[in-house]
Amino acid sequence: MSLGSAKKSLLLGLGRLVWLSLPVLLCSLSAWSEQPPMNKAANSALADSQETQASGRQQHAAHQAGSISGKVVDQSGASIAGVVVKLTREGQSSGLEVASDEDGLFAFTNVAPGPFQLTISSPDLTSQDFSGTLQSGEAYVTPLIMLVIPTVVTEVQVGLPPEELAEVQIKEQEKQRVFGLIPNFYVSYEPHPAPLTAKQKFELAWKSASDPVTLVGVGVLAGIGQAGDRWGAYGQGAQGYAKRYGATYANVFTATFIGGAVMPSILKQDPRYFYKGSGSKRSRLLYAAASSFICKGDNGHWQPNYSNVIGSFAGAGMEVLYIPANDRRGSGFVVSGALIRLGETSLAGVLQEFVFSKLTHRPRRSASQP
Repeated sequence: MSLGSAKKSLLLGLGRLVWLSLPVLLCSLSAWSEQPPMNKAANSALADSQETQASGRQQHAAHQAGSISGKVVDQSGASIAGVVVKLTREGQSSGLEVASDEDGLFAFTNVAPGPFQLTISSPDLTSQDFSGTLQSGEAYVTPLIMLVIPTVVTEVQVGLPPEELAEVQIKEQEKQRVFGLIPNFYVSYEPHPAPLTAKQKFELAWKSASDPVTLVGVGVLAGIGQAGDRWGAYGQGAQGYAKRYGATYANVFTATFIGGAVMPSILKQDPRYFYKGSGSKRSRLLYAAASSFICKGDNGHWQPNYSNVIGSFAGAGMEVLYIPANDRRGSGFVVSGALIRLGETSLAGVLQEFVFSKLTHRPRRSASQP
């Protein structure tokens, strides 16, 4: 066979093979095209499973435990061993506790992420609090924690003996004047007044009775009495005025000394009016009006004001010695005079509580007082 014949025979064979394979290929394509698609439910389940796995991995990553550590030192920077460090979480009253080692180091391991608070305490040192937020899987290191020695506040009160303290308060009372002019020595604005000695009571009475403004005031009252012809038996003119001046001053002097010095010293009672200044108006009014009959004793307790009552009757009785006979209205003269004096004392208390307190110039409290 020639070479040309052989090539022709080979080509014819390949052609037959292709034609014979074509039906098989067509059948395979037909069968593949007729194969049903994958079930949609299976696809959805597969996707959900993959999502769940991914979410689980994310949640695991989000809740991965971490650690908290730090170091505790004192003011000099030296490490403190044995410091108790307490870890608490939100909404928890109790927590974990560890103690710092010899290098002042402490650590909490396997801690769930989230906000936390540390309380660091050691005997004789001021406790410290620290708060923060631990992230998932984080190794949280706190800033250096320093515990300091607590500041000790020592209050030293240099107190004066009661007699000296009373003397300081009396000196301040002697500067009290209504409108900055009229003496107002017998009222105390002190919250903690010291009791007066007998000597101080007499000194206060003399200061009040001998004050120049008091003497001028007596002269004014004597002039008013003469203009109204009070105690007419004294007559008019300079002689009548002098007698009226003497009688008026005798009234002031005896009332001041008997009710403000003699009887208070004997009965150990305080002759001053103690300004209340608080409470309802009604309670203050009753308090002020009762000052004629209630006073504070030298022991600091409230008690009947025997000094003022006895002093009022004694002063009225002594008027018999210098008031003209025709002005002594029988036996009721002493009683009526005493009652008038008691009424004047009550009125003075009301004025002290509601009026004079606003008009009285008084110095600031002394630094030596409590």
